[in-house]
Amino acid sequence: MSRLAIVVTILSWAAYVVTTVLRQFLDNGAQSFRFTMEAGSYLLVVTMLTFSALMYLFARHGSLLRFRSHRRVPRKELDVHFAQHQPPMTVLVPSYAEEPAVVRQTLWSAALQEYPDLTVVLLIDDPPEPDAAEVEARLARTRDIPAEIERALDEPRTRLGDALVVFEMALAEEPQVTEAQVRTLAAHYAWAARWLRRMAACEPRTDHVDEFFADQVIGRLAAGLDMTATALGLAADDQELPDPERMRQLHHRLARTFSARLASFERKQYASLSHEANKAMNLNAYLGLLGGSYRIEDTAGGRLLVPASPDEPADLVVPRADFVLTLDADSLLLPEYCLRLVHLLQSPGNERIAVAQTPYSSFRGAGSRIERLAGATTDIQHLLHQGMTHSGATFWVGANAVIRTAALEDIAERGWEDGVFVQRFVQDRTVIEDTESSIDLGIHGWTLTNYPERLSYSATPPDFGSLVVQRRRWANGGLLILPKLWRQLHHRRRRGESVPVLEILLRVNYMASIAWASVGLIFLLAYPYDSRLLSPLILAAALPYFLTMGADLRACGYRFTDIFRIYGFNLILLPVNLAGVLKSLQQALTGEKIPFARTPKVKDRTAAPWLYAVAPVLIVAFSLLTLWRDVLQQNWGNAAFAAFNAFWGGWAFLAYIGVWNAVVDTALGWRAWFYVDVSRRRRHRDKATQAGPAELDWRLVLDEGTVRYRPLGESSAPALQAAGPVPAAVPGGTTHDTISAGGER
Repeated sequence: MSRLAIVVTILSWAAYVVTTVLRQFLDNGAQSFRFTMEAGSYLLVVTMLTFSALMYLFARHGSLLRFRSHRRVPRKELDVHFAQHQPPMTVLVPSYAEEPAVVRQTLWSAALQEYPDLTVVLLIDDPPEPDAAEVEARLARTRDIPAEIERALDEPRTRLGDALVVFEMALAEEPQVTEAQVRTLAAHYAWAARWLRRMAACEPRTDHVDEFFADQVIGRLAAGLDMTATALGLAADDQELPDPERMRQLHHRLARTFSARLASFERKQYASLSHEANKAMNLNAYLGLLGGSYRIEDTAGGRLLVPASPDEPADLVVPRADFVLTLDADSLLLPEYCLRLVHLLQSPGNERIAVAQTPYSSFRGAGSRIERLAGATTDIQHLLHQGMTHSGATFWVGANAVIRTAALEDIAERGWEDGVFVQRFVQDRTVIEDTESSIDLGIHGWTLTNYPERLSYSATPPDFGSLVVQRRRWANGGLLILPKLWRQLHHRRRRGESVPVLEILLRVNYMASIAWASVGLIFLLAYPYDSRLLSPLILAAALPYFLTMGADLRACGYRFTDIFRIYGFNLILLPVNLAGVLKSLQQALTGEKIPFARTPKVKDRTAAPWLYAVAPVLIVAFSLLTLWRDVLQQNWGNAAFAAFNAFWGGWAFLAYIGVWNAVVDTALGWRAWFYVDVSRRRRHRDKATQAGPAELDWRLVLDEGTVRYRPLGESSAPALQAAGPVPAAVPGGTTHDTISAGGER
């Protein structure tokens, strides 16, 4: 059926071109210039949309083939592998202004990974000294979370670590496993399961994400340990005792589950690290420190991290890591995520795989319609990414991924920027840093893969305002990266690699389809095309896409009819996607980076920019106007399309935005035109002015050398402040105006 859908789509499009477009020109000879332009543009739009539908069908087909051939590695094989290989891994969780409860769940899901050598680091990117008391309290709570989890893990870590030592000591004296040892190990497994269940019972359950964390993260791990305890008890009853090596593996598995080390790091506390405001540079700052020891030097220009020599004590020791797991602060991992993905990366033949991931799925049981439908599109994307791996067109999806540090070193760019040594492992040229890094890895001969299971979950935007932030960011950057894709293809061909056509088509569609689909849909909505260009074959070409998507939605736990809701959903997001595309073009023309905007994941509603709240109303109104005009002209094909757009666009507006929310967001947007908050810089300048002239900071002069004078009241370091113009006498009796220490007038 999957192959049939592909064939029907291609044949329907080809039949439309021949029987409708070409026939009009052959039957009627020379057409008018207007009709020729209409036919050309309409055929281009239909072809682009059909191409995207076809890429969906090809990716879907590949995912089905991957799921059919997937073999889940048995637990014993994993235990044997990690008894011999224990590569260190560091989990990096970048966080900026996140809710502490959200961060806590993410850190716990990382800490409870059944992995032998694991370090979890929370990369806090909030300003170290916030102005508001509420923000300061939230930051303090976030800083406490790693130590809090460490303290909670002390009890199981100590008990189960001691049990491992006792067993190995007993095994050294008597290399035979006894029934008592098996029952003791079963008791330890049962104790660990009870410890986890007590923890789950104490977890708050205020929404569907809390339910998932308690049941699927903690509860699933507890169930697995409990099942192992029962199996060990039954083995002892049957007198079929595991051999000594298997017993050692089972002890190690239990001990390592609770052995994670946790810490936090704040790059903005150090003047020697980049403070550029995006997630990529937050990751890059810590990645550049891996495997090093550092001293902290306090200077007038700020705190510096200086490499420590082997014979001196270090203030900060960053452990080496063979693998790095990047994990968004609103994502959760199932307990075997690290174990299975690292085993995949270390399997023979996978030495050149740089990134292994499971594209994240959505949390089930969302409380709002828009969150549920956004989750449906997320779950569909999981299928498509699996199919892209089948065709060698995998992209890194930044919410979670296990990455080889050797691959990151391969693509790293290093240099000095504004007096700071900057290392870029993950590119921050665009706001879709994961997509660009995927191309960089391909240029250097690395590949990426998706593991064909659902092992990671991430929050979806709960309201239209936060959805706008996310989708506008997703739509921004794909066009900028396309030239780099051509360079990757060139490098691969020079290395003698064959590049399948389907891989190229899938990659181009992934990066540019938002642009052409948005422009194409605008043309279909706005322009009254000649009815002679319409044909049932267009519907026939689109039908397999909608039918297969409906089947996929139903397989993921949604309703078949959600395909229509998704259409309305995409209709009201059309202005958002178009804005992201225009931002890409702006960056291409100006060369300026687009600021990174995080997706808000908060309990309260996020207000949307007023234009995006009003635009869906305008789309529906224009569709109704088009319907009325087409009915008068008896252009029934266009009238049906306009009616379809008006109905589902209106339904999506009412269901996902709401009239009252749109009114509030519009009022807030208009209010911003009249009331402008005083900027932080102005407040700081006023404070400095009120405090009076500052004295010369001799420490700054001795540490930094010659520096420039700043205007009165400007307090940004490193700067010298003066009470006013400072006359400088020079030989010859000439008195100059204010002269900086560097000699610049």
